[in-house]
Amino acid sequence: MTMRVLYGVSPADIPSFDTKRLRAEFLVEKLFQPGAIEFAYTHVDRMIVGAACPAGEALTFGDGADVGTPLFFTAREMGIANLGGAGRITVDGETFALANRDILYVGRGARQVTLTSDDASAPARFYMNSVPAGRDIAHRLITKEEAKPLDLGEDARSNKRRLKMYIHPEVAPSCLLLMGITDLAPGSIWNTMPPHLHERRMEAYCYFDLDEADRVIHLMGRPDETRNLIVANGDVVLSPAWSIHMGAGTGPYAFVWGMTGENQAYTDVNPVPVADLK
Repeated sequence: MTMRVLYGVSPADIPSFDTKRLRAEFLVEKLFQPGAIEFAYTHVDRMIVGAACPAGEALTFGDGADVGTPLFFTAREMGIANLGGAGRITVDGETFALANRDILYVGRGARQVTLTSDDASAPARFYMNSVPAGRDIAHRLITKEEAKPLDLGEDARSNKRRLKMYIHPEVAPSCLLLMGITDLAPGSIWNTMPPHLHERRMEAYCYFDLDEADRVIHLMGRPDETRNLIVANGDVVLSPAWSIHMGAGTGPYAFVWGMTGENQAYTDVNPVPVADLK
């Protein structure tokens, strides 16, 4: 298991960043490594993003050395989304079977998490979001059928999409974590329209199901000082509360969104008209 650390920056720093610096601060690449667990700890609301790709051997974590507590989950909760083949996650002896696009909520106090793939030739791809938690909530599997769908956008604007809420007060409770998956309709390219800010929450995007040759152009920054990141399959974008977020793909794609902050009010956002962007 490895843990990278990202410290976060002020929006005032953005005008001086070249592409290399922008990617280093806001883009987490190569998280999905066969037979390994990879984590990145960000000081943006102390979210940890991670991935585990178990092949022939089970992968296990739970020690808290990297987060300064006796156990990883001493003061944290986590959502784990399966973006690959069928797999299993065992939390302190309780085993959950995850199909593609199922999400497991792991509550504060868990001691050990073990991840396996049902078939090494079609391995699970587990993507993780973990945030600080102040109360104990039971572990829970949320299947893709149990997630709450919201249909958004329109064909005429190429932004039609279906958002599914998994870890959310209306579906499965948590302390501070929100997590879900958004799929674009065939022919649509734009996500998260209109662009917006939510000053009381940060967000992380994991783009997946992209063809190897395709990319997502993710727009970020203050509305009057935008920048872009070119994002490949499996890359994660960190979006601070002060940054807009929207993106367009060169081919089909989906993304996992995870949020944390002062509240869990999904509608607590400040839309930004596209015409106001610079």
